[in-house]
Amino acid sequence: MSLARRVKEEALRLGFDLAGITTPDPPPHWLAFQNWLAMGRHASMKYLEDPRRADPRLLLPECKSILVLAMRYAHPRSVGLQGGQPHRGRLAAYAWGRDYHLVLPEKLQALADFVQREAGVPVPYRFYTDAGPLLERDLAQRAGLGWVGKNTCLIHPQLGSFFFLAELLLGIELEPDPPFLADRCGTCTRCIEACPTGCILPDRTLDARRCLSYLTIENKGSIPPELRPQVGNWIFGCDICQMVCPWNRRARPDPDPDFAPRPGLPAPDLLEELSLTRQQFNQKFKESPVQRARWRGYLRNVMVAVGNAALPEASSLLLQYAAGEDEMLAEHAAWALSQITSQFSKKAHP
Repeated sequence: MSLARRVKEEALRLGFDLAGITTPDPPPHWLAFQNWLAMGRHASMKYLEDPRRADPRLLLPECKSILVLAMRYAHPRSVGLQGGQPHRGRLAAYAWGRDYHLVLPEKLQALADFVQREAGVPVPYRFYTDAGPLLERDLAQRAGLGWVGKNTCLIHPQLGSFFFLAELLLGIELEPDPPFLADRCGTCTRCIEACPTGCILPDRTLDARRCLSYLTIENKGSIPPELRPQVGNWIFGCDICQMVCPWNRRARPDPDPDFAPRPGLPAPDLLEELSLTRQQFNQKFKESPVQRARWRGYLRNVMVAVGNAALPEASSLLLQYAAGEDEMLAEHAAWALSQITSQFSKKAHP
């Protein structure tokens, strides 16, 4: 059995669902990515401008092969979320369990150790999961793991798109897998039509400035007032474009136990979330991806969801924040109060 095959089998044994190998050649869509950056569609995410994304060898000069991996996380279908619960918020499924930045590196290190044992010599390596300057989806497609869909997610014909990607750069030659060349989106445009802010563009890119995931996670400032109604009850990330994708209908909903929903998730009570102190937030979301938004950003998101749900029970807490010293939170609290007042005015004067 070849070393490439043994490495991929070990990856599956460690819990990865997909494993493919590609070369460290520059990513094929680098120019398109540069054009996307030039148009400012990456919003405030300046880290995406790192020029090392142009060539994996800038990260590991000895790199001769790249092992690209995927691991499933929780599928919305697995929890049977019910509609008609305006007092509850929504979190993107990848954030229901433990932070993948803590889970995957342990497995990547074990895999790197396995490669060195099997090779019998020290092998230079580096690994990443979402946090490195790599065009992950380009590498994954080239390694045969799937195609990039119209919603910009990597899609696998059996697993759908609810999975994390990770890469192990290796200073040893391994036989590459054939790339995934088919585009199986066809004429389907469900993701484009379902996006509440119209951020998914026809060229398989998106405008992060309008994306709910960006607005509720990476964005550290105010959510634009004109987009707040489209946020709905999403308080961390968004799964809409994946939930409507036909390729996710048949995907298996049984993820690694680390990514199973924590108690109280995926649909926490908005009033309870609104009352979280900074300390309570940090305790509740310890080792959770939700920490990326931080308490202040999370509370901002909850206020928008409360305003969209027009929950009068939140008024007293909102009044406190509206009179507080934090200008961003005061602005969002005042907006939520105005939405509550407006809704009840409409009911009183139909």
